[in-house]
Amino acid sequence: MDLQLANHVAVVIGGAKGIGEAIVRGFAEEGVHVAIVDVDTGVQSLADELAASTTAQTLSAVVDATDYESMQMIAARVISEFGRVDHLIYAAGAGSGKYGFPFWNLAPTDWQRVLDINLLGAVNAAHAFTPEMTAARQGTVLFLSSIAGQIGSQTDPPYSAAKAALINFAQCAAKDLAQYDVRVNTICPGMVKTTVNESVWKAWREAQPECQRLSYDEWATTKIAATTPLNRWQEPADVAALALYLASPRAHNITGQTMNVDGGMVMHS
Repeated sequence: MDLQLANHVAVVIGGAKGIGEAIVRGFAEEGVHVAIVDVDTGVQSLADELAASTTAQTLSAVVDATDYESMQMIAARVISEFGRVDHLIYAAGAGSGKYGFPFWNLAPTDWQRVLDINLLGAVNAAHAFTPEMTAARQGTVLFLSSIAGQIGSQTDPPYSAAKAALINFAQCAAKDLAQYDVRVNTICPGMVKTTVNESVWKAWREAQPECQRLSYDEWATTKIAATTPLNRWQEPADVAALALYLASPRAHNITGQTMNVDGGMVMHS
């Protein structure tokens, strides 16, 4: 399927690994020029690899999205080097690293970093990049949330709350930006093998008696069987496929939506 994305420019924040990396690779394979932004220094090697193996032009930047001034600087750099921004994807995320059931297992001080990365970093990115889109009267924004933001997962309350707030912010932004023909959507992955998912297992495992501790695969298999009708992992490529579709002109009437790639874990009427 031709997604009509060739020579567009995408910015992927949190693009060095996991779902973000899969989205970066998907865009590059479609001939989209990609700015890969992450706190992980691996962005440079990924950018070099894709520049050598695809027709995409790439740039990389080690940037903390929670620093608004840094977001403004990378936005200016992207405009300077590529001349435009068509798609903004916010794929950065982090949990508390603690097992949050019940919620008072965590202290209020455990919340701020999680909110900063999952919510306020996305707000910073939107403020930095959407002015270029509104001026051009075109573009798309995609936020990576989580099904935890829809079901109030007790595993990590700060993460669940931040992801729920991200969904709400996306809806606000979608309404604000619609007049400029800029579309905003959210994808909520389910069980995907990412560092965040593995950190959830580690926090859970540490909270269990020795005799009840499970390996990562045992824990995941049990959880998937109990909660996911399709009874299988979701892969980063599954999320990337939807992300690319939502960026394409084929999705020109889709905005303000929250879409799950979760094997049926959460179903809406």
